[in-house]
Amino acid sequence: MAIIPINVYGDKILRQKSVLVKEKDMDKLIPFIKNMWDTMHKANGIGLAANQVGSDKSIFIVDVSDVEGYEKIKPVVFINPKIVEFSDEKKIIEEGCLSLPNLRAEVVRPKLVKIVYYDTDLNEKSIEADELFARVIQHEYDHLQGTYFTDRVSEEMKKQLKTGLQKIKNRDIEIDYSITEKK
Repeated sequence: MAIIPINVYGDKILRQKSVLVKEKDMDKLIPFIKNMWDTMHKANGIGLAANQVGSDKSIFIVDVSDVEGYEKIKPVVFINPKIVEFSDEKKIIEEGCLSLPNLRAEVVRPKLVKIVYYDTDLNEKSIEADELFARVIQHEYDHLQGTYFTDRVSEEMKKQLKTGLQKIKNRDIEIDYSITEKK
């Protein structure tokens, strides 16, 4: 088990778009993905994108199985994901993020999504997800595009979050998981 420090607000990699995984990359990515799982679970997260732990690869993981009502959804590794459908119906749910410790805000997102991706054997898969599962997929997919959930809130809410974001950037926060050092 290897825990990787999590990049937080202000770290440049979080604003960069991810790059596609190539078949030749997979041998070295399998141990990295295992470390992603360890890191996410140690931080009590339910989703984690590769750029949150220092990789520019187009990978994220989701595990909502500990959340009541989602016990039957198995943990999933999404490689080179692409959301191909969004529902017209939207839902507002409060979100948080391991890269934005201690910050939360209500975010409007589509209630349902369909995503196409590859598994760790590079088999193409697709999932239709709703509610929380869809939300986490969209949140992590956003990370691969260089987007924070705070980019999706109102201007008024952005003003309210500004001080908290600056504290995160300065590492002036108390959390119980490992984050990157200030650069």
